[in-house]
Amino acid sequence: MGAPGAAYSAPRVSAASATDFGDCPALPDGVEPARWRCEVHSAAPRLTLGKVTVSLAPITMTHAEGPMPDGSNGQVWGAMHSSPTAVPGGLTGTPGGDRAAVLGLAIQPEYGGRSDFYTGQFSLRFRLLGPLVPHSCTIGADAPVDFQLKRSGPSKWVSQDPPVIEFSAYDDTFTAPAAEHCGPLTGALNRRLGLPATEGNLLSYDASYTFRTYDQLASRADDKRQNGGNLSR
Repeated sequence: MGAPGAAYSAPRVSAASATDFGDCPALPDGVEPARWRCEVHSAAPRLTLGKVTVSLAPITMTHAEGPMPDGSNGQVWGAMHSSPTAVPGGLTGTPGGDRAAVLGLAIQPEYGGRSDFYTGQFSLRFRLLGPLVPHSCTIGADAPVDFQLKRSGPSKWVSQDPPVIEFSAYDDTFTAPAAEHCGPLTGALNRRLGLPATEGNLLSYDASYTFRTYDQLASRADDKRQNGGNLSR
């Protein structure tokens, strides 16, 4: 996560590797591990919120899905990794307004607490970061931004072993709420960003994902223990 003292001159990437299954969550009781898979997907989305458009630094999300004992679809959230992305123009929004480090502004997506990867629904909050911005300052702080992704075309298998699938999706119907908990800067930030905004918002989502079933994960964990922890992913 970013901190107010971080540098904001350019995005930095620290998202988890798309082949790292370390965030796979524990399974619900009573399910069959061989019928559940852990999915790790990575994307570098392009986001328009209000008056600001940014190409976000890569994010990685991990979750598990499979059939519940009663036959219904089950999902378990794992984790999300992200990094700050500089907002051009910084706090002032003027050309060169971000040249002074103290006026820097960055945006970082965070998991909003709701997801349904069967239907393409998930929620995010967007933390605003900068030397003058309180760490609590967040777009969607009290009610996260809800996305309903629509596919732009068919998925594409890039590799069978390991499985790697690419897809593109977007949402241009969501509402962008105002930034909250920003102290004295709250009003100025919302005017700067054009928030709240009920239309004109866009999330373009080009992503890839890989997966392993939980019996495969268990087998690799056993192999790793037998090899002294030196098994490479």
